[in-house]
Amino acid sequence: MSFIWRFETTENELVDLPELPAERFPTQADAESWIGEAWRELLDQGVDQVRLLEGDREVYGPMSLHPVD
Repeated sequence: MSFIWRFETTENELVDLPELPAERFPTQADAESWIGEAWRELLDQGVDQVRLLEGDREVYGPMSLHPVD
């Protein structure tokens, strides 16, 4: 199995834009490292939150990409 991020709005709706990456990661650690680097760009593209999936299983989420004040 591989890990992927599901990109969502704050209303839990899928954000499906062609410019969003569709990367698959071999490990959870690789996926988490990537989101740590890419979250600002995703936020700029209209993604409010993400869910980490392993196949059809939700590992965790939703996780907001908005900075905490």
